[in-house]
Amino acid sequence: MHPAFSVIFFTTLSGAGYGLMMWLGALALLQHGGLDGAPELSLRALGAGLLASLLLVTAGLLSSTAHLGKPLRSWRAFSQWRTSWLSREGVMAVLTYAPALALLAWLLALSPERAWPAAWPALAGAALSVCALLTVACTAMIYASLPPIPAWRHPLVVPVYLAFAALSGAALLGALPGGSGVGRVAAGAVALLAPLTALLKWRYWAAIDRQPLPASRGDALGLPGRQPSVFERPHTEDNYLTREMGYVLARKHAAKLRRIGVGLFAGLPLALAVAALALPAAGGALMAAAAVSVLLGALVERWLFFAQARHVVTLYY
Repeated sequence: MHPAFSVIFFTTLSGAGYGLMMWLGALALLQHGGLDGAPELSLRALGAGLLASLLLVTAGLLSSTAHLGKPLRSWRAFSQWRTSWLSREGVMAVLTYAPALALLAWLLALSPERAWPAAWPALAGAALSVCALLTVACTAMIYASLPPIPAWRHPLVVPVYLAFAALSGAALLGALPGGSGVGRVAAGAVALLAPLTALLKWRYWAAIDRQPLPASRGDALGLPGRQPSVFERPHTEDNYLTREMGYVLARKHAAKLRRIGVGLFAGLPLALAVAALALPAAGGALMAAAAVSVLLGALVERWLFFAQARHVVTLYY
């Protein structure tokens, strides 16, 4: 398929924002839920993280409307939540703002300990983490629920989306100002998630390389086992289907981009995370570099995710 840059930026930026929300919510729950020995997340780091995650999510959601023919009608997508994963994603994206803003309101209160119930940050953190996780899962299911595109129906699509969100969120967590209390947690998470994400992605790529389209031209014409040729194109000029669904990426280019992507979202962040664990004084700068690398690698990976997907309608052309 032809990669739409608006959707690539949407899935990358919003995924990173929701990943950071997952970490912030979980840490707020652990720290304010009465768990002894929980990593200490400073109020400054929590506030900076919430603002950064909301900015990333909002920018991603706004960029997604650029791919719509009539962006002003995007509100109609919310009406089909019973059957559409796109609608469910939209509903969850809006719902996730509520616990994020609730935590921000708690931070902005003059005396949070007195003005709000003691359980407020823990409950808001739990809701934020769950809502962010479900939103990323809904985003992945938009693609994983499409039978005409076999590469997207693979069972690793949802785990890969969640892994990228967790990885990019952990890298951003370690780069937060005033976040030294959770710096080692973030660096350790990146060191674990980077190779795991690379493994999941390589297994996915290996699977789609071996995966043929579930039908052939012969099957479509009722001539199984035969390979009929196309005598004449169905149209005299390009149309939406040929532009959007007929994009072909050369295998040699795909292999090169895969190596670049893995190096950016896994190899370099892993090295930077290990360095951050060994050099705590430079941990913030190292994790900031890791976050930039992960986001760049995610852009490459997401471009390949769309470019290498083949729609069965291409058999017609």
